[in-house]
Amino acid sequence: MRAVVRGARGVNGELSLPGDKSLAHRALLFGALADGEMRVRGLPPGGDVASTRSCLETLGARFEDIPGGVRVLPPESWRTGETLDCGNSGTTTRLLAGVLAGLGLATTLDGDASLRRRPMRRVADPLRLLGASVTTREDGCLPLIIAPPRDRLDGIRVELAVASAQVKSAILLAGLFATGPTTVVEPALSRDHTERMLAAMGVDVQRDGLAVTVPGRRDDGAAPRLHGLTLDLPGDISTAAFYLAAGAMRPGSSVILRGVGINPSRTGILDALHGMGAAVKLANERTAAGEPVADLATESSPMRGISIGGDLVPRLIDELPILAVAATAADGATEVRDAAELRHKESDRIATTVTQLARLGADIHERPDGFTIHGPCRLRGAEVDAGGDHRLAMALAVAALSAEGETVISGAEAASVSHPDFWSDVARLAGPDAVRLEEENA
Repeated sequence: MRAVVRGARGVNGELSLPGDKSLAHRALLFGALADGEMRVRGLPPGGDVASTRSCLETLGARFEDIPGGVRVLPPESWRTGETLDCGNSGTTTRLLAGVLAGLGLATTLDGDASLRRRPMRRVADPLRLLGASVTTREDGCLPLIIAPPRDRLDGIRVELAVASAQVKSAILLAGLFATGPTTVVEPALSRDHTERMLAAMGVDVQRDGLAVTVPGRRDDGAAPRLHGLTLDLPGDISTAAFYLAAGAMRPGSSVILRGVGINPSRTGILDALHGMGAAVKLANERTAAGEPVADLATESSPMRGISIGGDLVPRLIDELPILAVAATAADGATEVRDAAELRHKESDRIATTVTQLARLGADIHERPDGFTIHGPCRLRGAEVDAGGDHRLAMALAVAALSAEGETVISGAEAASVSHPDFWSDVARLAGPDAVRLEEENA
């Protein structure tokens, strides 16, 4: 499918966003490990979370749809031996790897062509240090084969070279089934949803600076118990980022987003937009599902270029493509560095962001670990390609709203991985004439 997007006079309106995807993965997975039932409301409808649910169902977890959400019950017995299709979801793959390695279940994790290109050795290696039996393809990618360990798992202390919430979570989840505590030390704080949710479910999670520790099996050999919760998921700030950028960069715009999660490990996007001078405001701050939540509002405002790097990068790694788009409207240079991790996402997001925005007229240049944008840029409609990457599809749409003429985005269906209603929301905010969906061969 392709999207034909026209430059908009303004982006205006109010939205309530789908529940946070990162929290949704964990709620379903931890619910399958819990004593009793887990009730989760506000699940996002995207393909990634559906992959987690499907994998858990194959393993024996039970799901019952309830008004506004789902009821999760653990398996009566875990099923083994089948290949689990993780689709396009790296979170599904890496978090499940930690749980299955801890449980010692014979299982194979696989996914689509894009996921098969993403590195898995970074999670397999520390799991092997715990004593798990985990193997990858020779190049370190999927399929990932898990077998019962030869001996018990023993808790370890791991220092990660790159801050990664997925890798950290996999190690901590496997560590729950090890003898003795397991500690993960990060070079910078990555999103901490796993630690928060495990603690809310009764696990004695300890944090000391950038080190986080979970207990292993008790003296009687039992793993720590997780108690089921009722969770109302806040809106996903990674999805909110696209609308915030659209509202900030397009003259005559004003956007309000209700009930968005503002976990400090995820609000690097707000820090960056504020640093650029964007008029983003928080209101009605509160707590939901153990996470801080607020309504976000933005309106068009002059912006300036900034430098993004260091500890800020793990807090906005998924938002860097849309920040590149926002930077095309900023005065001066915006430099993104220390973000080589972007090369290992659904696409090489450094190369694809640079290539596709350059087609629209952006003055953007690739760096080994990021990119530099010199703004403001005069964007003009062109033919671009999302390359199967949902965040790139949405970022290109926002750029197209500020471009002259029409932009044709191939692979527009990729947006449904995280936000199936994205294109209808764009039409709602920018006007029904702003976007038109067509078949690729139309």
